[in-house]
Amino acid sequence: MWRLGRLDILRKVCKVNRDDLERTRQMVPRFRVLMTELSEELDTEDLDSIKFLLSCKLSREKLEKTKSFLDIIVELEKLDSVSPERLDFVEDCLTNIGRIDLVKKLTTYKNSAGAPEQQLNLSLQQPRRISHVTQERRIVEVSPRSGACLEPSSESQPDCYKFNTNPRGHCVIIDCVGNDGEKLEQTFKALRFSVNLHQYLSSDEVFSALENILDKMEKLRNDSFVCCIISRGTESQLLGTDSTGNGFSINEVRRLFNANRCPLLAGKPKLFFIQRYNVPKLSLRPRMNPDDGHLETDGCDGAVTAAIPMDADVFWSHCWTDECQLEEEEHSSVYVKALTNALNKAQNRKIKIDDIQMEVNNVVFEHSRSNPQASYHLDVKHTLRRDLYLQ
Repeated sequence: MWRLGRLDILRKVCKVNRDDLERTRQMVPRFRVLMTELSEELDTEDLDSIKFLLSCKLSREKLEKTKSFLDIIVELEKLDSVSPERLDFVEDCLTNIGRIDLVKKLTTYKNSAGAPEQQLNLSLQQPRRISHVTQERRIVEVSPRSGACLEPSSESQPDCYKFNTNPRGHCVIIDCVGNDGEKLEQTFKALRFSVNLHQYLSSDEVFSALENILDKMEKLRNDSFVCCIISRGTESQLLGTDSTGNGFSINEVRRLFNANRCPLLAGKPKLFFIQRYNVPKLSLRPRMNPDDGHLETDGCDGAVTAAIPMDADVFWSHCWTDECQLEEEEHSSVYVKALTNALNKAQNRKIKIDDIQMEVNNVVFEHSRSNPQASYHLDVKHTLRRDLYLQ
């Protein structure tokens, strides 16, 4: 009521006057007051823009449940991405949606954060050093079938994925458009991946190329796998160079390399970057899932795969725009350009993959806002169990 200026209600219901309030109003931390003020200033369009930028941080389910900026802050606090002392993430989001007026409020708060907040006669003082304690990370896996938690072993688990092989991983690039495949090839070679670039493949040839990689995994034995695909397609199917036909299921790309189909990749990060040029939905007959019986699993430790959820350790970044973009002379995907730029920066800086994706989101969002007739859309999700650095 004090924040709303309704002193009449406070006097009538709570039996307090202005002097009482002046003495006790700092009970609510300045951080909470600031977040409430920011939430009140943000309209629905602003909130939707922030959700777009956070698509790599929060799951789609959580973003759909958030009804206000405060809901988002709560979720970010759970991830330890935002705190009273850590507001750079919020500042970046507000800057990227053009709310410089709110960025100024954040700056004012940060400049005054050094002054201690007045608290109302606390019987116990909380030690300041608590904010500097590093909490032990605890990895808990969830069984995709039963939903039961699988407790980790008592041995300490690393906070990030390790790259001990040279090359550090294998990257397959399938460019059915012919514009950006070489750009991706140069980037992942610089990141010390072995790279196979395929161009102008039909949907059947896309499937065959991926199966060939699957058969070679026994020889490769790398610490990670990356798959990049640039193709025309519908919401659920990739067409490659085909103008009609059955197409190739987008989800099948991911399923081909899960722990069940490719045990040698169990527990290792699998990254998928897909640029799709959207075509009108066709009456496509989905491809039947291939028989898994011919896949060899020699050299696989069954105990390892049993302890790791089948769809774990996946990072999925799927971008789409209208196929009319391809009619532009010397067209280059905004998404692929942003991705390669962000990955190239990561060579010299220790940046997590979700922060790399955040940079990509920012560029794509800014482009779509400035060019609504040529907008891009993103679907980002992951099941990574540790931090992933591509440095």
